[in-house]
Amino acid sequence: MYNPELLARLGSQVVGRRRELEVAVAALGAGRHLLLEGPPGTGKSTLLRAVAEATGHDFVFVEGNAELTPARLVGSFDPAAVMNDGYVPSNFIDGPLLTALRTGSLLYVEEINRIPEETLNVLIGVMSEAHVQVPRIGSIAASEGFRLVAAMNPFDAVGTARIASAVYDRCCRLVMGYQSADDEALVVAREATDAAAVFGAGGVLAAVAMVRDSREHADVRTGSSVRGAIDLVLVAHQLAELRSTEVLDPGVTLDASLLALSGRIRLRDGTRRTPEDVVTELWERHFAPAEPSPESDGSQEGGAGKA
Repeated sequence: MYNPELLARLGSQVVGRRRELEVAVAALGAGRHLLLEGPPGTGKSTLLRAVAEATGHDFVFVEGNAELTPARLVGSFDPAAVMNDGYVPSNFIDGPLLTALRTGSLLYVEEINRIPEETLNVLIGVMSEAHVQVPRIGSIAASEGFRLVAAMNPFDAVGTARIASAVYDRCCRLVMGYQSADDEALVVAREATDAAAVFGAGGVLAAVAMVRDSREHADVRTGSSVRGAIDLVLVAHQLAELRSTEVLDPGVTLDASLLALSGRIRLRDGTRRTPEDVVTELWERHFAPAEPSPESDGSQEGGAGKA
């Protein structure tokens, strides 16, 4: 199941990421649990969904947050049914963990560093013993194929906790950074096909360059993922149609940039600038019309060519 032919199929579903695909497939094929670590928008869930589909595994998704109690993860008895029939196994409603254990699925826990410690301890136990003990039900063993795949964003400390070494000791860790500019442009073209065609290759590259620039800006703690470029292209396409103008019209690209990126960047503590200030500056670098030189005839070209 985990073989070179699988990698060839995955290559048609995931843009780039050859190395990450190889090591993820190798870890899962070896029966190991996997921790994907990287900023938002680096394709962690996309990669895992592609692997699950290509290998015929079911995929059980769990959103990690402070409300993910052990009962919500494992499951619980139906109170109304218990009143009538008591604590019998048929009255137990499986949570995502038991569903994945029984069916031999991939259990994907997003933002594992946001879940409570007691819930994390349940997952550590499952990784160690390949089963979970459920009161009044007994021991539920993992079916063949079960793997835990967790993801975490190390750049956003708000609402997160330090992951215990016990988790790292039971997982293979794969760090996923941002892709190359060319790969991110391909992602935009794939996710916003019609709009990207209207935007043109130069416009798409400018949108990608703008979000990549946001990651290096002095006032920005966390920049935009490639999702910002996708939304910029999609919104600009719609705005241009609404305004009956060109998609690279300065007013269109500026408004689309503000809408797509101002909520995605996180500014550094202490800066007096607003997200709108920073996005406008980035727009001026990559989309604003070029200033005519003294020798020019006064004509202007769009800033999309700057990328």
